[in-house]
Amino acid sequence: MPEKKLKPDPAKVAFLRSLPTEVKATITGEEAELFMFGTDIPESLYNKIKDYLDETND
Repeated sequence: MPEKKLKPDPAKVAFLRSLPTEVKATITGEEAELFMFGTDIPESLYNKIKDYLDETND
């Protein structure tokens, strides 16, 4: 059975790209992958990006 190729969430990809360089430099590949392809933000990543998130639509 061929593995289904998942596509990253375009909005999440754009968000990661919009972060300041010094913040992007601290994000691991695993954190970025979990964020782009999953529904939950890893706590370690959340702590790095929380100041850039718009949490008004909780």
